[in-house]
Amino acid sequence: MNLIDNVTLGLQTALTLENLFYCLAGVTLGTFVGVIPGLGALAAISLLLPVTYYIDSTASLVMLAGVYYGTVYGGSTAAILLNLPGVPSAAVACLDGYPLSQQGKGGLALFITTIASFVGSMIGFVLLAALAPGISQLGLMLGPADYVMMMALALTAAGTMSTGSRVKGIVMVVIGLLLGTIGTDVHTGVTRFAFGHASLLDGISLVAIAMGLFGITEVINASAGKGAQEGLPTVTWRSMIPTRKELRSTAAPMLRGAGIGGFFGALPGVGGTIASFISYAVEKRISRHPEKFGHGALEGMSASESANNSAIQTAFIPTLTLGIPGDAVMALMLGALIIHGIAPGPLLIAQEPGLFWGLVMSFVVGNIFLVILNIPLIGVWIKVLSIPRLYLFPAIMIFIAFGALSASMNPFDVYVVAAIGALGWFLFKLGFQPAPLMLGFILGPMLEENFRRALVLSRGDYDVFVTRPVSLTLLIATLALIVVPIILALLQMARDKGRNRNVTQRHD
Repeated sequence: MNLIDNVTLGLQTALTLENLFYCLAGVTLGTFVGVIPGLGALAAISLLLPVTYYIDSTASLVMLAGVYYGTVYGGSTAAILLNLPGVPSAAVACLDGYPLSQQGKGGLALFITTIASFVGSMIGFVLLAALAPGISQLGLMLGPADYVMMMALALTAAGTMSTGSRVKGIVMVVIGLLLGTIGTDVHTGVTRFAFGHASLLDGISLVAIAMGLFGITEVINASAGKGAQEGLPTVTWRSMIPTRKELRSTAAPMLRGAGIGGFFGALPGVGGTIASFISYAVEKRISRHPEKFGHGALEGMSASESANNSAIQTAFIPTLTLGIPGDAVMALMLGALIIHGIAPGPLLIAQEPGLFWGLVMSFVVGNIFLVILNIPLIGVWIKVLSIPRLYLFPAIMIFIAFGALSASMNPFDVYVVAAIGALGWFLFKLGFQPAPLMLGFILGPMLEENFRRALVLSRGDYDVFVTRPVSLTLLIATLALIVVPIILALLQMARDKGRNRNVTQRHD
């Protein structure tokens, strides 16, 4: 099938009444969650995972994907109006969006971010539709040893590129790998770390891990913030209309940001947050008036929002075509596929063309919905910021408990959610980020399966990991992620010692 046939098939799937309904529901809920500071896509998707048991697989993915990119649209609203990013990737919008709001241009900033998000999403969609089939064909040429090294690279990137300490990131990956070993070994039938408890024979539920780690933990952290927001600015239709000069000044930054975001979004362990910061730095570097950045520069804000949304679309490329999630949200999307018995990887497009292209085309539909939801209904989302957390967060906790119970009808999962939530909050307080743990939990069993398969095919010869060109290249890249930061840190220490010695000699 050529690209036109694939797009036609995708439109036929995406435009069914069922998929349109779940797409609209996903982007609406995503915008709502994104507007509320402290929550995010991880918490929303983890809450919705139990719902996916009862609806069609394509509709499930369309809804969850809509929640994902919907939160990014909504996240910039709180960032611009309150200087509180609704999602981490919207933090860059605070730099210029909030100063614009203080200058009485909050409506203009919201309009520009919506347009930039739409432009970035559409360019990301084009990259996804164009590159995914080719990468899928490339994936068919990879062997188990190549997949082992690819997963090792993704896990290393998740640990070393996560915010905070690299060591802590790697520790969280290891904890996720250990949690993934709980249950019955599918190769030998031996029970591992179940401690005689029948409910652990099938391992820890993905839904329980997700809802505890991101649902409960995020609610506890967010509840420590402010209550209902006061003093919200009034946004009128007139204040949202940009001038021709303002539109022209943001056109090129949007395109550059979308290109940067599309590239970094497809890399495991990077994601939209890093892409938005990089695009902002690029715009400031090439600007004729860099002094405006941080004081209300539309160029920087539009570039970062475009990059952010483009990265979300291209993040689906490695997840769907290779089965390698780039971040924790993609890991949850991978989990949703597994829940429905669908194997992500190079054969996904060939075996489930309706699902793949229906999901891809739903991105276009969903982003059109988001433009309609964000521009005319901006007053509604401003009102959402006024909901007292005293009522909002207890309701979310009740939904988490019901969701955990409904996923398997096993009360044990409710206790697991509570335990994981407590563990996640404790680790977060110590500076550990939860996202690498989720990646380790998802990729751990897949890594083990491919590792065993590679050794079976090579008759126990470990040279298979260094004799295959792709495997060797990925191994070198993995080692570089570990070694290069150490070398750079040592060089920086040497420079600091040299400076201190020179300062001491001058004083003497």
